[in-house]
Amino acid sequence: MDNAPFSSSQTEHVQKPIATVLVVDDTPENLTLMGSLLREHFQVKVANQGEKALRIALSGMPPDLILLDIMMPEVDGYEVCRRLKAHPATRDIPVIFLTARSEPDDEQAGLALGAVDYITKPISPPILLARVNTHLTLKATADFLRDKSAYLEREVAMRTLEVQAIQDVTIMAMTSLAETRDNETGNHIRRTQLYVKALAERLRHHPRFESVLNDRMIELLYKSAPLHDIGKIGIPDSILLKPGKLS
Repeated sequence: MDNAPFSSSQTEHVQKPIATVLVVDDTPENLTLMGSLLREHFQVKVANQGEKALRIALSGMPPDLILLDIMMPEVDGYEVCRRLKAHPATRDIPVIFLTARSEPDDEQAGLALGAVDYITKPISPPILLARVNTHLTLKATADFLRDKSAYLEREVAMRTLEVQAIQDVTIMAMTSLAETRDNETGNHIRRTQLYVKALAERLRHHPRFESVLNDRMIELLYKSAPLHDIGKIGIPDSILLKPGKLS
């Protein structure tokens, strides 16, 4: 029996934690048998009641996979699985039912609750280990993809904020440039921003505009208002500052 936290093959390059399997069965002999079979390959936790299994699953160190008996007193395996799949913290833990019930309706009921597999007793150790390894691999892949997706979402959100900041700075810089060439133009641009925001705030409660003028839209109008006159930057001084009519 090997209770070391890391196997020799896993410590060659990067140490990876051994997967944890929770075995739930109300029969002590079954817990002992399953424990002796699994401990050579995994960290094993056991529970002889459904409520205890739920507490372990919701702990700070949840299992990577649960082997769950169906016929248990008080809270049966079906109810345990139902609660696991209903809770955000445990719904992604794969559940394999281990049971003496071999009717198709029983298997269908278990899979309908969200279990990933259904193994009937008596159990073949090679088949059990193969299925446990398969579902642990699938879970690891799903966890990786989920984490990758969350990382990419954070990256996109951060890049979007950076682009928005660059746009804001660009507009401010162009406004300042317009002001250096013509003080009245710079002041006019700032006043227009305030006018646009004030009008939008007033109109947001009007039935015609309330579905459009939300906080985000008002902020967008405020930031884009300087663009209405920004073209003056490219006008030669001889024209921009010419007194009287342009003729």
